Amino acid sequence: IGEPVIPSVVAKTVRDAVTFAHSAGYPVIVRPAFTLGGTGGGIAHDEKQLREIASGGLRLSPIGQILVEKSVEGWKEIEFEVMRDGGGNTIAICSMENLDPVGIHTGDSIVTAPALTLADREYQMLRSAALHIIDSLKIEGGCNVQFALHPESFAYAVIEVNPRVSRSSALASKATGYPIARVAAKVAAGYRLDEIQNEVTKKTKACFEPALDYVVVKFPRWPFDKFVYASRTLGTQMKATGEVMAIGRNFRQALMKAVRGAEISRDCLADPALRLMDDDALLEKLSQKDDERLFALYEALYRKIPVEKLHRLTAVDEWFLWQLDALAELEKDLRSASGKPCLDPALLARAKEDGFPDEVIARMTKKTDFPHLPASYKMVDTCAAEFAAKTPYFYAVSQEEDEAGEFLRCRANPRPVVLVLGSGALKIGQAGEFDYSGSQALKALREEGVRSVLVNPNIATIQTSEGIADEVYFLPVTPYFVTEIIKKERPDGILLAFGGQTALNCGTALYRDGVLKEYGVEVLGTSVEAIMNTEDRDLFVKKLNEIPMKTPVSHAVENMDDALAAAREIGYPVMIRSAYALGGLGSGICPDEEHFIELAGSAFTFAPQILVEESLKGWKEIEFEVIRDANDHCFTVASMENFDPLGIHTGESIVVAPTCSLTDEQVTMLQELS
Repeated sequence: IGEPVIPSVVAKTVRDAVTFAHSAGYPVIVRPAFTLGGTGGGIAHDEKQLREIASGGLRLSPIGQILVEKSVEGWKEIEFEVMRDGGGNTIAICSMENLDPVGIHTGDSIVTAPALTLADREYQMLRSAALHIIDSLKIEGGCNVQFALHPESFAYAVIEVNPRVSRSSALASKATGYPIARVAAKVAAGYRLDEIQNEVTKKTKACFEPALDYVVVKFPRWPFDKFVYASRTLGTQMKATGEVMAIGRNFRQALMKAVRGAEISRDCLADPALRLMDDDALLEKLSQKDDERLFALYEALYRKIPVEKLHRLTAVDEWFLWQLDALAELEKDLRSASGKPCLDPALLARAKEDGFPDEVIARMTKKTDFPHLPASYKMVDTCAAEFAAKTPYFYAVSQEEDEAGEFLRCRANPRPVVLVLGSGALKIGQAGEFDYSGSQALKALREEGVRSVLVNPNIATIQTSEGIADEVYFLPVTPYFVTEIIKKERPDGILLAFGGQTALNCGTALYRDGVLKEYGVEVLGTSVEAIMNTEDRDLFVKKLNEIPMKTPVSHAVENMDDALAAAREIGYPVMIRSAYALGGLGSGICPDEEHFIELAGSAFTFAPQILVEESLKGWKEIEFEVIRDANDHCFTVASMENFDPLGIHTGESIVVAPTCSLTDEQVTMLQELS
């Protein structure tokens, strides 16, 4: 159809792949057919690498086929989410741009919506190409088109077309407020775009292209806190297990929110470990393309390493580098304010506008007496405020007109309000199950006539889709943002049980800081005291001993010296369990002191407390799911038994329900204990 593609060959043998590479020249990119997330693919810089990647790709492709193409590593990667109906009507829903150039999988890249560095001619060229492609392929529904764009010319090539909803579709849908999956389903049923109502405005039709008056940043979440020995190098095979989305009035504000929402123990771009590196080590790290590349770029700019040099080294567009440079300069201004008697109001306003939270400003300026600038909220409406939105879908800004306040004033017949904390970024051990339970909770509140308010920055969740909650705040689930929402919404109650560890940790912090008491917010369901009795390992053991309940010999500790003393007293092997952690993070069986020091040291980096207990490896692991109401009525929902004995996490074990190998007496005993 006349659209440019990268020189390539479809290969079914390693020999065919090598023959093409010899003629086209290295490097080449291998893309297996019918795999997801770049599985089996990669970039080969020589024949040895190509043979290894190609053989793996052929094995993983269900039809034994790979595409071997000339590498355009370093070109810009641009995506368009487009839609077409059976009558041939086409629209471009959203453009997206990877901060990382071609060579790093989209799922592992920071992505902005809309594309931010394109000239209008480039934008229109790629938009027209995407619509041409979807029309020529006669696709009915949503489609994602990925382009490689040469950074210094108008040359482009089509990388991939996904004739389905994809990870990028979820981003485009939440970024614009346009319900892509819903519209695609109606198109499949025979509706035309001009016959489908826009659920956000209730006035326009689905044939209206969304307009954005804000910037969206998607930030990946990698599992390297779980797999500490895994290679952190990024490439064409996706390694991220989740992501978060942040919305801001500019790129800097949205990026700062996204970093906090990713739950990677960072509240800004400054990294203390990187600050200790010398320049040579920092530049070497930048050349390696790992998950810390953004923070390494920021540190390099903080040191005044020229933007042009960093662009040549990483191929990251200079516009993005200048944005990071502006944040680095702002950090310097904040740190220099520590020697002054008071904080300049103009500097404070700049910092808030660029996404610096109060705790970061206080840490950098060494001041806590500056005025608090309350957040205001803007609405995602698909039309840049051309029409009034009926769906309250908010993001936080600084010092602007508050559209949430206007919405609250216009609301008739006020009902009880319950704030529901979502689960934040997808991560190992905290994924779809929390989205499902949270969605059911939101529906239950609506059935009871309660107005539900959700806080969640997760793109992939059903909870954040139109109509599930009465109001959605697309913000990180952190004490800072949740406190601001409590001030605005004044909820009667808060639900913590449906957001996994993220919600529990946030709710516990709000309780300890006195925020819930100050604003009269009741924790519904399980109390914070009960949560702390189970999450705090020291309180947990003491509570079980009070019942009394048989428990392994154990000690809750908060430093390495006490941990070693506890392990030696109990005797190896010992079990380590982290407090306030999910999915066994920082937990494991240590056969000797060498392994113990390594695992405990890792656990203390993200857990304030660990439990050292005797190992019961080899014992049966039994679970009871129990529900209790406020009147002490208890009901056993299910009993479950792990196929594997203790020592293998429940999430990694085959589980059988109900229990099969226990006697009736054993089941009754354990049920009564539960």
